[in-house]
Amino acid sequence: MLHKNFCHIFPFFALLVLSACTTVGPDYKEPVVGWLQEWQPTVYGDLSEQKISSKNTFLDERKHNTEYEFWWHLFNDPVLSQLVEEARQGNHSLRIAGLRIFESRALLGIANSSLYPQLQQVNGSSSYVNSQSHGGNAPKSQSYTGYQAGFNLGWELDFWGRFQRGIESADAAFFASVTNQQDVQVILSAQIASAYFSYRTTQARIKIAHENAKIQKRSYEITTNVFNSGEGSELDLQQAKTQYLATLSTIPELEIALSQTRNAIAVLLGKQPGVLPELDITTVEYKWPVISPNYFQYIPANMLTRRPDIRTAAWQVAAQSAQIGVAEADFYPAISLLGTIGWSGSNLSGASDTSSLIIGPSFTWNILDYDRIENNVRIQDSRLQQLIAQYQNLVLQAAKEVDDASYSLVKTYEQKLLVDKSLIASRRALTLANIRYREGYSDFQRVLDAQRAMFSQADRQLLTQGSYIATIVNLYKNMGGGWSEMSIDELISREVRKTMQERTDWGDLLTTPIISTSSPSPKTESEASQNEQ
Repeated sequence: MLHKNFCHIFPFFALLVLSACTTVGPDYKEPVVGWLQEWQPTVYGDLSEQKISSKNTFLDERKHNTEYEFWWHLFNDPVLSQLVEEARQGNHSLRIAGLRIFESRALLGIANSSLYPQLQQVNGSSSYVNSQSHGGNAPKSQSYTGYQAGFNLGWELDFWGRFQRGIESADAAFFASVTNQQDVQVILSAQIASAYFSYRTTQARIKIAHENAKIQKRSYEITTNVFNSGEGSELDLQQAKTQYLATLSTIPELEIALSQTRNAIAVLLGKQPGVLPELDITTVEYKWPVISPNYFQYIPANMLTRRPDIRTAAWQVAAQSAQIGVAEADFYPAISLLGTIGWSGSNLSGASDTSSLIIGPSFTWNILDYDRIENNVRIQDSRLQQLIAQYQNLVLQAAKEVDDASYSLVKTYEQKLLVDKSLIASRRALTLANIRYREGYSDFQRVLDAQRAMFSQADRQLLTQGSYIATIVNLYKNMGGGWSEMSIDELISREVRKTMQERTDWGDLLTTPIISTSSPSPKTESEASQNEQ
């Protein structure tokens, strides 16, 4: 009889499943930034002219990919390349970003499970009953043991696409975690390069300070001898001494900065503060990279939308767009299939065992709560529009950052050329001042002034050189360069993965490769991820 009733219910259930193909809510659309396709940094002029004049430049789209991902190779500095590689393996912020990918992957698995029966519950109980009666003709005592077991099934069908939209949202959040990890790569690469060249600049400044102190010490010794011989003034002596000691006093401050920079690099590498053998190189051996600003004549505008932080913002828009569909599904009835299989019995003499099968559809519908539902949809829509505006503003900020960095690159290079010439002139002036002093044509004050000017220009030349290199690093950072697809072993070390697997059953979530995110369209990548799942 139960089997016969089930046969009547099954066609109705099949009809529900076949008809459960409606998905409410908007489909994701990439936010539009209309001005971006024709945009170029103002310092390089009109885009159409640049395309003609810069076919062989570094950032030509035909060849930018490899150098864009590993831009620090441009400096041809093996120490810098080694530091970046060590940071990609040991930096804790990058490790945390990698672990968040697996967290998002697990959350996506939870969302995927919503397509299957939400309630799958086995229950059972056993009870011992002992009753005592007093008076009357009934038995004085009675005891028995009762048993029952059951299986309950509850399956809300995705009739309006509520769960599918939830999966889309979780899917987009997963890819947002991937692009966020790539953004951490971008920031880390720039931090390492900036700290490294700051370290080299400070090293060179300490060396220059020692060299100038040596020159000034010699002048101090000369004025001391002249004063002791009675041929010179105490004023010359005290001025020479003041300048010499003032130069010496700058060295401890520079050494403090050097130590702090070294420790900052160590932290970026995931190492304890202290000596870094990688940095044990004298400034005599080190040669500053020579890179012309013409190397960066053409910057493809669409590189901005490839910045990982902008891709993350796009994925956040996609995730929120799906949330509107989740909210709109509350307008419609929730249709479920419920089922229960049960058995009960006891060892009581003459009692019968009972089995039961209950199955059938049900629905719930909040027909009088539309203000709450409608306002919730409005909330989700407002949040979507906020994220779209945030995406567009982020692209605008990225363009500003690239424009600023490009202009700074050109102007800092111009400044560097002028400071280089100024340093040459100051050295010549010092030579002439020494000659004129020895020959008696000028007083010692001219020598001191020339020494001060040369020291100032030598220090400024190093600072300008470091600033120019920093603008190159900053330009790459603002373009979003310095990230690459990372394998499972790069995202999470084998030791950590082994520890996590021993502690928790991760299944294949820690071993399945991550889907490529090279496509600029979140919708395309979302579909690829769903195929993976």
